[in-house]
Amino acid sequence: MKNIFRKEHPTFNIQRSTSSVCLLLAALLTAGALAGCSKPGGDKDDKPKADDAADSKPDAPADAGVTIDADTQSRLGLATGSPTVADWQPEIKAYGQVLDRAPLSDALLELNRAEIALDSSRVELDRAKVLQAQNNLSQRAFQDIETTCNQNFSAAQAAYLKIRQTWGPEIAGLTGDIVLPPGTVRKPNPQLAALTDNSSLIRVDLPAGERLPELKGAVRLVPLAEKVAPVNGICFDRLPVMDPQTQQESILCMADGADAQKLIPGEAVTAYIKTSGTPVSGVVVPASAILRYQGATWIYVQTGTNRFSRSAVTLDRSAENGWFITDGLAATNHIVVTGAQTVLSAELSGIGFNTGQRD
Repeated sequence: MKNIFRKEHPTFNIQRSTSSVCLLLAALLTAGALAGCSKPGGDKDDKPKADDAADSKPDAPADAGVTIDADTQSRLGLATGSPTVADWQPEIKAYGQVLDRAPLSDALLELNRAEIALDSSRVELDRAKVLQAQNNLSQRAFQDIETTCNQNFSAAQAAYLKIRQTWGPEIAGLTGDIVLPPGTVRKPNPQLAALTDNSSLIRVDLPAGERLPELKGAVRLVPLAEKVAPVNGICFDRLPVMDPQTQQESILCMADGADAQKLIPGEAVTAYIKTSGTPVSGVVVPASAILRYQGATWIYVQTGTNRFSRSAVTLDRSAENGWFITDGLAATNHIVVTGAQTVLSAELSGIGFNTGQRD
């Protein structure tokens, strides 16, 4: 008998609903897969726009500098100035050492003693010749006097050659002739006396393979001591002996007057020897404007009324009043010439100043 009162079980309804949901999810996944296959490269509209990419980049860093108001500039004692326009004559950079003049004085005294002995023996020889002509001197005695004279001449010549080999032909030439006419009195050379008493002699070794075509250029000597100003001198002579190991030609330079008093015997110097060539244009920056920080050299350029920006510079060559620079600066620039170190401290600390990016 058919049961007309039968009802559907709840479990059956739940299973039918679950099956419907699964079929719906499968249809959606299939539609998504078909949509992806229709655009293998992806939708171009999905790519980020250029404006969005630019917005995502970090901002460019500000220049390294500091803003200082006028009252603070006055309180700190800041001073600005313009670089000086200058032309640089090509030169050779070499290294040298200030020589001790005591060995030269000793060599000159040795030569002087040998020459005095030679003059005395030559007078004795002339007297012996007269006596021999009068048969008042034996042949043996005459030979002894003649041998002594020759030995004294050899000693004087050896002393002369020693000076020439060690100190160059110019200084050796100032000593005069070894043999003088009879009756001539030897007189000291005033130029040689001034050279040994009031001048400084510097031996400069040129770079290997470098030669000076002419020895008429001026030389600027820069001591290692930072507070000592460069010394002006001249190329005095070529030393006749070359170092067999380094193969460097040596030049004897001389500085006299007040400049000579700035150099100490044994002191190392850097020499800049002028040579012929086309001059190079640039500017000279005072040494007080140069800063050394983190292995580089800097100056502060005034870019506004109260704004100072730190700029890296290359110190091409040392000048008499500072440094010669060929790139990055012009005579129209205003740079900090007094108080640059204070500006650097203000920039790095940022206390009380509106600073830019700091290293």
